Amino acid sequence: MKDDPIEIVRGSGNVYRDFEDADADIKQLKAILAAAIIKELDAQGLTMRQAHAQTGYAAADFSRIRKANLDRFSIDRLMGMLNGLGARVDVRINIRKSVTNPGLQL
Repeated sequence: MKDDPIEIVRGSGNVYRDFEDADADIKQLKAILAAAIIKELDAQGLTMRQAHAQTGYAAADFSRIRKANLDRFSIDRLMGMLNGLGARVDVRINIRKSVTNPGLQL
């Protein structure tokens, strides 16, 4: 076992895509937005209740985000939460051919 060579594989930058998840790009974007929300909460020292009071979004929603339970959230909702915390969200989209699914047509 010690003599077995270790294979090093460079990731794509999207762990969901690396594991061939069907919704890889959406999950990656949600994870990035959730991380930004957590960063804002920590930077401002907000509790879940204080975040609710500031944004109008339920304290339980902020708790779900901290636990990375993002299935219930849409991208626009996460962006709205960030805006409510006083963060500015800029979106840049790059569209290119898929190398993992060449049959996909736009």
